[in-house]
Amino acid sequence: MNPELKQQVVDANKQLVAAGLVTLTWGNVSGIDRDSGLVAIKPSGVDYDALTPDNLVVVDLQGEVVEGDLRPSSDTATHLELYRNFSEIGAVVHTHSPQATAFSQAGTPLPCLGTTHADHFYGEVPVARALTPEEVDAGYELATGISIVERFQELDLNPLEMPAILLKHHAPFTWGKTPQYAVDNSIALEMCAKMSLMTWQLNPNTVEIPRHILEKHHQRKHGKDAYYGQK
Repeated sequence: MNPELKQQVVDANKQLVAAGLVTLTWGNVSGIDRDSGLVAIKPSGVDYDALTPDNLVVVDLQGEVVEGDLRPSSDTATHLELYRNFSEIGAVVHTHSPQATAFSQAGTPLPCLGTTHADHFYGEVPVARALTPEEVDAGYELATGISIVERFQELDLNPLEMPAILLKHHAPFTWGKTPQYAVDNSIALEMCAKMSLMTWQLNPNTVEIPRHILEKHHQRKHGKDAYYGQK
């Protein structure tokens, strides 16, 4: 496993704390080395302050541990299902950040109300369905991943254009090309959820951003002729 990637995964996990996205150990970051097909992920229940590249757990895409003495995150099967189906992504983040989790628990998609949202997410952030009792019994974390992939297929969404999902009764997942991008998307998701709730407090009748403004803001940052930032 690439040692640089392992350090990036450690740094990204610790950044969840600094960004206020996790309480106790309610979150995890993983990163995949696409050349080897190996995934480095936070060990289950380990405090972020104690996290080092040496105590990360490395698994293959079938979930077999190939490095590490600790148990991997309990959400590992969800991460792996995303990596198997979203070939463009290089990292996955799961948090229980308060505002995004509120949308998840309510089963309410996060609409694009303004340009801050449009800069990061190409439209409404969707909700994945609730799991059935049979799915929970057969393999809860794997079924969670399957429900995310299923929702993206239903809506014909590009995972890099929509790097986030809200899980009904649960909490959000985000992803990106690198651990840093994936964490940035978690930060952006939480802030967009917060701003939406505040916006509705001021004006409960606020509607989604006009399509032409959504297109302009998303494409100037992510499109083929993007001009936001430096080359």
